[in-house]
Amino acid sequence: MINNKKLKDFLIYSYIIVSLLLFVVILVIPTTRAIFEDLSKNQPYIMGFIKFALLATAGELIASYVISPSKTVPVKIVFRFLIWGLIGIWITFMMKVFSNAVATMMANGQLLGGDSTFLKAFYTSLIMNTTFGPTFMAIHKITDKLLELWDKKESCSLKNVVTSIDWSTFCSFTILKTVPFFWIPAHTITFLLPVQYQVMMAAGLSVALGIMLSLSNRKKATKETK
Repeated sequence: MINNKKLKDFLIYSYIIVSLLLFVVILVIPTTRAIFEDLSKNQPYIMGFIKFALLATAGELIASYVISPSKTVPVKIVFRFLIWGLIGIWITFMMKVFSNAVATMMANGQLLGGDSTFLKAFYTSLIMNTTFGPTFMAIHKITDKLLELWDKKESCSLKNVVTSIDWSTFCSFTILKTVPFFWIPAHTITFLLPVQYQVMMAAGLSVALGIMLSLSNRKKATKETK
């Protein structure tokens, strides 16, 4: 009989593998790729929800398993799934807002570059990540802390949630390091892709960053215990 830990591990591994392979298979097969592109074009917000809910949640599970030898599942994982889905809708909308605004400004000569595809992608990434980016990351930080406190049965008041967050590290690392050195270059590449793949790329970047940070934290924790 399968014990609870083995069953949990099986379900987690299955979710990660199926979520990641699903998109690979869809994009490899011409028929499903055409359907995917059509849905991304005609139902962008539904697809934004699905892409972020599946991929970003898988990323959180991978990151959690990388950083913790005990393989602890992130608290309130179902709520995280829903939150990532809603974030996916929000990001899908904001990517269109910034992309269209930059294109208009370049066409009107308000931004240098003329019809340069690269500069359009760079401007969009730069402006989005220095305005919307910090707001999005702060709200996601707040939802994470809210779920953590809820799981511990501690007060979930706005004051307690906000004061429980290490804002100094958030500003010094998340804003001042990941934004210029990861998000701006990575999203520049994202905005060079066809529109129907941009949101999925953005979700994939969340997975990649989560794994990289987890590996870094695990390495740091290992050094501290020696």
